Order: sequence, then C-alpha cells, then structure tokens
Amino acid sequence: MEESSVRDAETASEAGGEDALVGNVNKLVMSPPGCSGAPRKGHLVFDACFESGNLGRVDYISEFEFDLFVRPDTCNPRFRVWFNFTVENVCETQRVIFNVVNFSKTKSLYRDGMAPVVKSTSRPKWQRLPAKNVYYYRCPDHRRNYVMSFAFCFDREDDVYQFAYCYPYTYSRLQHYLASLERRNLPYLQRELLGLSVQQRRLDLLTITNSELSRMAAQASHAKHKSLPLQVSCALEILAFASKPCFSPLVGISDAGVRETTERVEQSPFVRFVKTRSAGI
Repeated sequence: MEESSVRDAETASEAGGEDALVGNVNKLVMSPPGCSGAPRKGHLVFDACFESGNLGRVDYISEFEFDLFVRPDTCNPRFRVWFNFTVENVCETQRVIFNVVNFSKTKSLYRDGMAPVVKSTSRPKWQRLPAKNVYYYRCPDHRRNYVMSFAFCFDREDDVYQFAYCYPYTYSRLQHYLASLERRNLPYLQRELLGLSVQQRRLDLLTITNSELSRMAAQASHAKHKSLPLQVSCALEILAFASKPCFSPLVGISDAGVRETTERVEQSPFVRFVKTRSAGI
C-alpha cells in the first residue's frame, strides 16, 4: 500500500499535476549538487513569474542538461503544452539541453519541423531555433512519455534569454490593441463589454460592419419590398442580410483590410445593380 502511494505521487509529479506544480518558478537558481553560497556564472536562473509565463519545475541533470516541467492548463490538468520562461546568469559559449518532459500531446508540429522561439534583451525580436536542434520523441526515462528536447548555446553573458512554445500574445497586449482601436472612433467598429471572466477580466464583443450600407439596405427592403419586381426584391433581401453586423471574435484584421473589403462590396456589380434598380422605382 505504501509503495503504491509513493508510485502514485511520483506519477502525479512526473505528469505535472496541479498538486505537484502549484505555481511558476520564481528566480530559481540551479546550482550543482553540494554547491553552496552565491550562484556563480553559469548557474542558470529560471523565471516564469510574468504574464503568459509557464514553468512549474526544473530538475538539474548535469551542468549541460535540465528537465523542465510545465504547469497544466487552468482547471484542466490533462492538457500540458504551453511553456514560456526566461534564463539568466549564463556564461558565454555555454551549451545546454532543455528537456520539456511532461507534454500531454502525442502528436506535435515539433515532429514536422516546428521549433520553439527565443529572444534576448539585446535582441528583442522573436526568432525560431534551428529545427535541427529540436527533437520530439518517446523517452524511456520518463515512462515513455513524449519529450521535446532542444539544444542551445548562450552567446552573451549579460543577456536574459526567453524561450516560448511559439510567439506569445498576451491578454494585456490584446486589451491595449482594442483600446487603441476604440480611441480612433472607427465608424465600422463597435466594442462592447459582454461580461467578465471568473478572474474579472474583460470579455469583449466586437461588431465589425458597414453601418451605412446596412441601414440603406434595410430601409430599401422594408419600404419598397412589395412594389419591386421579384428579382430585385430578393436581391435586396440578400443584401440586407449580408450587410447585417457580423459578430466575430477575430481582432487581427487591419484597418486597411476593413476599408478594402467595404470598398469592394460597394463597387461590386451586384450591389450597384441593386442600388440602381431600387433608386429608379
């Protein structure tokens, strides 16, 4: 019974369960066993206590290799994919291997050429690691779970390096972008507060539409529906439906893209035909 409990605890720890990985590492110094005192250069310092950060545990394997455990998704311990952490206190030309050992996915784009991204304080633009330095495989040392390993060579001692699963897009960045759009008072964009999350964060509803086209089509449809020929009447109904506000969670569309789409709709032969026929009746 005691052996079973120990084995269950080890399994939970290995899988990165919520009980084993409560929070992110915070300026965790990885010194060699038996080393005491202030950390020396080359004793890596890991940190993930920042927005979108995720790294729950680091195991020291050797001065060249570290096992990393990511925390599971909120309220769902079955999914463990995302990681985002920083490393500092490095030595120039120091080579390391990082093993993310508790992925929950058996299939990953890392098997098809995808690679983690990295940046540093002196090079703030994200770059992908070379695919030849990334390995995704079943590891016998971790109960044949899938492990993603990548090799990296630090080249600047004073830099803080940041590694992530892919390009991060934080909640704060999204809110900043939406606020900047709202301040511009764009006629085709409306932002509303739909509600708040459990953590009291905004849930935004975006309406992207051509309000003038929608109003004109609706008025023409209701006022002249009975007196129009069947073809024009049906066309106006379709136009009114197509130009209604479109509720979408997508926020990445550019202003130029919205204008171009609106201009194309207004200049299309179908819309010109409907406007001409409705104006002449």
